[in-house]
Amino acid sequence: MLIGIIGAPNKGKSTLFSALTMASAEIANYPFTTIKPNHGVAYVARECVEKELKVKCKPKNGICKEGTRYIPIQIVDVAGLVPGAHLGKGMGNQFLSNAICADVLIQVVDLSGKTDSSGNLAENCNPADDVKMVADELAHWVAGIIKKHIGGVSKRKDGARALHEILAGLRVSESQVESAISLSSQTSSNIGWSEQDIENFSRTLLRISKPIIVAANKLDVANADALGRLKKELVNYNVIGCSAAIELALRKAEKSATISYLPGSKEFSALGQLNAEQSKALNYMKAFISKEGTGVQELLHRTIFDVLKIIVVYPVEDENKYTDHFGNVLPDALLLENGRNVRDLAEKIHSDLAKNLLYAIDARKKMRINKEHILKDNDVIKIVSAAK
Repeated sequence: MLIGIIGAPNKGKSTLFSALTMASAEIANYPFTTIKPNHGVAYVARECVEKELKVKCKPKNGICKEGTRYIPIQIVDVAGLVPGAHLGKGMGNQFLSNAICADVLIQVVDLSGKTDSSGNLAENCNPADDVKMVADELAHWVAGIIKKHIGGVSKRKDGARALHEILAGLRVSESQVESAISLSSQTSSNIGWSEQDIENFSRTLLRISKPIIVAANKLDVANADALGRLKKELVNYNVIGCSAAIELALRKAEKSATISYLPGSKEFSALGQLNAEQSKALNYMKAFISKEGTGVQELLHRTIFDVLKIIVVYPVEDENKYTDHFGNVLPDALLLENGRNVRDLAEKIHSDLAKNLLYAIDARKKMRINKEHILKDNDVIKIVSAAK
């Protein structure tokens, strides 16, 4: 699973990436700071099942702090997108090819309206314009790929499969292609679509396969009513207000042991003596997060659990002690799409387990379940396989 951070230049993408991952990313107040994509790991937070099971977990993937499990997610911050990118302007095709490989896209906009769609400093810009621009550029780019191959596609009766073959590099499934054809009211046999038909299909496919969540960044310096106005204008999007700069500052302060802070919290506590400048900055940030937090962890949570409908499953080898082979309690918390079954879980752990899968055990109920059993959120599961 891969989250892509996208947007026009100079909106705070790299700051958000650094806040989520604590990885080093160049941050500057000018367009195209990011040239090559930055890759890192962010951590989505969920209440751990350790309390319910009356055990203390020992994670191998992620961490568990004060009963909250932080589960790793791959994330990429790509170069900024400008109008005309599908024609090669700005970082153009490089941006689009990097962005399109993600499963879900977080688009960062400047809620304060201080930067235009090309990333230049300005006044009273509408962040909703950036969202429309990005949607247009992505759709034009996908439509351009289809147009190059439409001659060959039009000769085939299995149009959905033909389209999937030319779009496979975009990490879309054949079923998503089929759904997009149906929703855009097109025929899939001997496709002879007009340019507008191709454009409509491309937009529909992107909506299905690459959902966009809008990170309304710089909430701390925006007008009080800016977030409400943006949400009204973008009624078809998930819009989450956030301050990547404050989240990054808090995480850096926590890392240096200046404060005690859990990502997503609405409070923190100072550690040791602070100078006047530190106290002033921390008091400002404390007042800001006391209402809704910084919004950064909520952004990640909403992306994974509300938009992608992901569930958490804990695989174990001992269904009585909830441990792995080495005695680690609840060692792994794996993210799976809602609707996945036992076989899918086995495949995610190791292909040999899936190949030789016999059955599984629901560790809570101590009950045997079959290979096709649909998993639920927070299931604790033992896989039984003939594989050694």
